[in-house]
Amino acid sequence: MKLLRKPKTQPNQLLLQLDLFAPEPEQAESPAPPVIPAVDPGPALPSPTVQPPLIVTPAPVVHAAPLPPPVIAAPPVPVNTLVPPPTGRPADGKRRIHLGEHTIDYALLRSKRRTIGFLVSDEGLRVTAPKWVTIAEIDNAIREKQRWILTKLNERRERSARRLQPQMQWRDGATLPYLGNDITLRIRAGQRFGVQLDEQTRELCVSLPGDAGEQQLKDRVQGWLQARAEELFGKRLMIYAEKLGVTYRSYALSSATTQWGSCTADGRIRLNWRLMHFALPLIDYVIAHELAHLREMNHGPQFWATVQSIFPEFESAKRALRDNAPETLPIF
Repeated sequence: MKLLRKPKTQPNQLLLQLDLFAPEPEQAESPAPPVIPAVDPGPALPSPTVQPPLIVTPAPVVHAAPLPPPVIAAPPVPVNTLVPPPTGRPADGKRRIHLGEHTIDYALLRSKRRTIGFLVSDEGLRVTAPKWVTIAEIDNAIREKQRWILTKLNERRERSARRLQPQMQWRDGATLPYLGNDITLRIRAGQRFGVQLDEQTRELCVSLPGDAGEQQLKDRVQGWLQARAEELFGKRLMIYAEKLGVTYRSYALSSATTQWGSCTADGRIRLNWRLMHFALPLIDYVIAHELAHLREMNHGPQFWATVQSIFPEFESAKRALRDNAPETLPIF
């Protein structure tokens, strides 16, 4: 099997894609509901406003099929487990606020917007507020949203910690994430079958010559994962296309580094083979997302309603994908 590598993109062909490897756009990165300051601002201001396919499979669909088991959302993060307080003086350009037993530094950005907005990123909390709002009013707004802010800061801290975990070692006995669980690599010299998964022992046996190097092991495993992805994605696409009542023109595997999936206006769908590292509900969410673009070629409210109609648990799956940084996945 020919392995998929990082191909050149074709911007004229891809219209909508699910960008989940790369950081989200600033305005969509954990925004809190806006807080309107309790002052009279005067007259209201206007609101600011490809890869070559591995295998292409036609799939006419007409009937409905059952959904997979639901995604179980993670419980709320307890407030008492949040980020440790900053020490010393605030960094240049930042302010500090005490929220009960927690101390938070935040960056304050003044703008022409009408409301106070919050953004939690890897750099911490950023507050954007109108020029006429006082510091006391900004601090009060932060206190009103402190539970959301503290929870998001803790999620970012945990994500950063996962990025620091050591990378997978490609050797006999190493573990590989597969469909949401770990399997163990076993190297077998002279084994008859190239790559075979033992479902009972959860061992992936890979046949290699005695003098094989690490890259040969990676290539064998990657080829096996891509073959499993082609089979699984084809089945799940048919299920959700039938449920939604749409027909896609073709689908292919992708090895893109910046998105999990994409859909063109003429019904060509691409799905990243590395989704095979994740549990089935996360794969189903990406598939439902791309198929929904056959109804709505945008990311507006009607689009998300369409996704929800065939995958009600999409919010928790969406969060789970965002929490899985590409740095935590095996390097091939």
